[in-house]
Amino acid sequence: MRNKNLFVISMLVLPWLTIPFIEKKTIRRFLPGTIMTSIYLVIEGIHAEKKKWWRFNYKVKPNVIGELPLILGPFFVGSIWILKYTFGKFKLYLILNIIIDTFFTYLFIPWMEKTHYVTLVKLSKFKLSILFLIKSLYMYVVQYIYEKAFNMLSSPSKYIDEEEKVKS
Repeated sequence: MRNKNLFVISMLVLPWLTIPFIEKKTIRRFLPGTIMTSIYLVIEGIHAEKKKWWRFNYKVKPNVIGELPLILGPFFVGSIWILKYTFGKFKLYLILNIIIDTFFTYLFIPWMEKTHYVTLVKLSKFKLSILFLIKSLYMYVVQYIYEKAFNMLSSPSKYIDEEEKVKS
């Protein structure tokens, strides 16, 4: 149990050690997409637990979903890094997410099953890959909408001028 605690704490803390290498402006820019997707993941985790898609054999605390360290650690920080280098380059974003999600699904999940941290129950690896793809698309769309809305709010005259040009 002690090794599992060390593993979970490491999984949560180690990604955060890379945050000082990201500019504060970049972190603030990509927080909306990352936070909204993290909230989505928590809701998905609760649903998945009820539907028995997977089972986390490790509980952080009673009534706390087992994937919370994954969400708050590698997912949260990794999402900021991925958006930093790929946002605005959708093909690159999609390819990178497919590579990372495939690695996670077909290499990391089996390892975590062997360590008895998580077990896929009613969800196949292929379906998990599709679920990861949907979440990747969701995060990109949320970030895209946020940036469009934020840019429109910060410089509405730019959008009004563009609308007038279209009418002409």
